Amino acid sequence: MAYEAEITVANPGCFLFLIDQSGSMADRIADRHEGKTKAQGVADAINELLSDLVNRCTRSDGVRDYFDVGVIGYGEKVGPAFTGVLANRDLVPLSEVAKYPSGSMSKAKTELPVWFGPVAEGDTAMCAALKRAHEVLEVWVRRHRTSYPPIVINITDGDAKDGNPIEPSQHIANLSTRDGNVLVFNCHISARRDKPVLFPHDDEDLPAYGPRLFQMSSVLPAKFREAALNLGYDVVADTRGFAFNADMSDLVKFLDLGKHTLIARVAATDSIVPRDQQRIIPVEVMEIKNTGRREDEIRTIAFYIWDGEDRPQGRDVKHWLKAETIWERKHAELSRV
Repeated sequence: MAYEAEITVANPGCFLFLIDQSGSMADRIADRHEGKTKAQGVADAINELLSDLVNRCTRSDGVRDYFDVGVIGYGEKVGPAFTGVLANRDLVPLSEVAKYPSGSMSKAKTELPVWFGPVAEGDTAMCAALKRAHEVLEVWVRRHRTSYPPIVINITDGDAKDGNPIEPSQHIANLSTRDGNVLVFNCHISARRDKPVLFPHDDEDLPAYGPRLFQMSSVLPAKFREAALNLGYDVVADTRGFAFNADMSDLVKFLDLGKHTLIARVAATDSIVPRDQQRIIPVEVMEIKNTGRREDEIRTIAFYIWDGEDRPQGRDVKHWLKAETIWERKHAELSRV
């Protein structure tokens, strides 16, 4: 069955983000709270995802290279969007991403690393970005034949101005590892307050270029549908990795789907202790200490959930999300003590 490969250092996963940096990204995104430009909102969301990905892949021996990560911007220029030491690199191992942020931003009185900033210049050169992504991933899949297939997430506020993007998008989706084809997801963000369409299974009622972006988007594999259901979305077998008229909160949820699903592939296979070496403790009464290793604590809880259910197959995403909920509740209780 496709999309079942374990993500390890020897067989890493890959995230490639395509970011619309055209002039219209200087408009304010439709959002009830922050009022950022679309360019700033997208940059913040991707930088926070990268920071979270680094944290989730940190072990006692440092950041492990479970993923290669890239950001390609398209607007006046088309190319790698990383700045600083990582500038001009299409894909970067996660340990190097962790080592070389180009700056920082403040959020909730905390300084978070950033790797690229907001840009809004030129036209929407989406086709050129898709062709660049194809070149990059064609090399990656040849080198990682047994890896989980790459995920491409295209974030845009408009239609391509340099041709029909369906064909270059299909060329990307035709690339594959032995575990399946490359997945292409598309998220359209808007400056208007129209009703968002999240993870649809058809293109009915989508305005303007919406159907084209829908056709460019891959059908969600089973693990992604499971994650979407656990995040509260109504999905069916032919649901696509697509969002239209998204605001900032929708964008974050959209990105979380891919992050949760792939992290669960790491969590389900990394550092699991044999059953005969485990002291089984009911999950709800486990003592959770504030060790500063959030992901390790969640991984331990997820293990106990999995073990307590007789180690079933195919529930890793559900177990991870449940473990996160338990961790957050118990740490909230600790903070009140």
